[in-house]
Amino acid sequence: MAATRPAKRIGENRASTQAGMFYFRRDRGSYLLTNDWGHFARLSEKDFKRLLADKLKPKDALWRQLQAKGFIRDHLDFNGLVRDFRGANSYLFRGPSLHILVATLRCNHACLYCQSGAEKLSRTDTDMSLETAKAAVDFVFQSPSPDLTIEFQGGEPLLNWPVVQFAIRYARARNAAENRKLHLALVSNLSVMDEAKLKVLLDHEVSLCTSLDGPAGLHDRNRAFSGGSSHERVERWIGEIMRRHDTGQAPHRKIFKPSALMTATRLSLPHWREIVDEYARLRLQDVFLRPLSPIGHARRVRDQLGYAPAEYLEFYRRALDYILELNASGTRIVERGSAILLARILQRRDPGFVDLRSPCGAAVGQLAFDHDGGIYTCDEGRMVARQGDPIFRLGRLGRTSYRELLSSPACRVVCAASNLDGQPSCSRCVYKPYCGVCPVHSYETQGSLWGLMPAADYCAIRKGMFDILFERIDRPRSLEIFEDWLRPGQGEEHDRAERPARA
Repeated sequence: MAATRPAKRIGENRASTQAGMFYFRRDRGSYLLTNDWGHFARLSEKDFKRLLADKLKPKDALWRQLQAKGFIRDHLDFNGLVRDFRGANSYLFRGPSLHILVATLRCNHACLYCQSGAEKLSRTDTDMSLETAKAAVDFVFQSPSPDLTIEFQGGEPLLNWPVVQFAIRYARARNAAENRKLHLALVSNLSVMDEAKLKVLLDHEVSLCTSLDGPAGLHDRNRAFSGGSSHERVERWIGEIMRRHDTGQAPHRKIFKPSALMTATRLSLPHWREIVDEYARLRLQDVFLRPLSPIGHARRVRDQLGYAPAEYLEFYRRALDYILELNASGTRIVERGSAILLARILQRRDPGFVDLRSPCGAAVGQLAFDHDGGIYTCDEGRMVARQGDPIFRLGRLGRTSYRELLSSPACRVVCAASNLDGQPSCSRCVYKPYCGVCPVHSYETQGSLWGLMPAADYCAIRKGMFDILFERIDRPRSLEIFEDWLRPGQGEEHDRAERPARA
């Protein structure tokens, strides 16, 4: 993988009068160019110099290619380019669409990397009440977004099943009058799932997401369960949900395939092949590889379980290449994190992933409702509050109006801090059209909402992933597989919710 060099930006003070504003960097002997319309091009050094010297002519194929992508200043197709920009930034005009309801803080797992600071099973005082759940659902429908996702989390949300069941039914009833595009999702470790709960969830078209860190030995080491093998429970219910998906479809409802997330600890890095094979064995259609998060309670284990960005990127590169090999040999499996980035790169559209927005989705794209009625910019912001710092708190159900929430200092500051045009390094980065920053991550790791991106592991990992993907985009067979991953009807079941957080 080529090292990421600082990108440069050709703008108003350039010598060239032909080239429009773009970002670029030298990469593997050629130049990668991007622009704010979301287009990219790769030029040889010779062609790059021709562009800057105004030596390209309209009769040249390269000139026509660059003109169609918005790189030629005086020949811009404004209607088409504005359409591209609108598609990539449609979230700016919708309001919050992802709403996380924390049904309880209780959990029966003791995961090594837990972010949320789960409570013991006896702490029923950390359960969300029916009244709070109703108020949260009512608040969700104040959002002007035509698409709404309510995601139930915890702790382990199924431990507060009466409230989860009530909120599901109440949300469906509310939407009968509202007629929004409503999606309901449950993020669960599946350890207390049973047939009765599953029937209610599937009858109400709730999609189910769990955690699967790999084969049993690795998974159970990362995710200790008081009731025995966590992996055994996960495997059982993934299989059952998959069976229901295959055999239980009906005209009046849709059963979604189960999905799973994996979190890479230091223990995971040598096992990239086994992790992918486990997902394939369980017939999961994608794997979402994720680095360890240093937010909330997870900060305390970063030294024991963490790794350098280069170590994670080597794990990611090997896993991705193996996934591409499987696809080339006929086993279709998608690396979901890559597919999200590729939707930005290849289709110039917003894939609904709030971490890749400018400003990020905190408060304006998602909200988190804690068990006690507190409203936060995002679930990560709620986790920071669990450590005693309420900086990301927006208000409280029953006390804060929707207008007051969006006008609050917390909302304004996270929008300002995550606007890439206000980030000195990001504003001139070649990956700016596709990327985003996380103020919570910056705050937790660097003590500043803005952070210093060149020194941030978050930035190093994200840039490294872009490097790896652009290198593979240049390979015709890999590009063909990537385009298949993004084809309509392929994997749409996992594109609904903006950002499944954890299980």
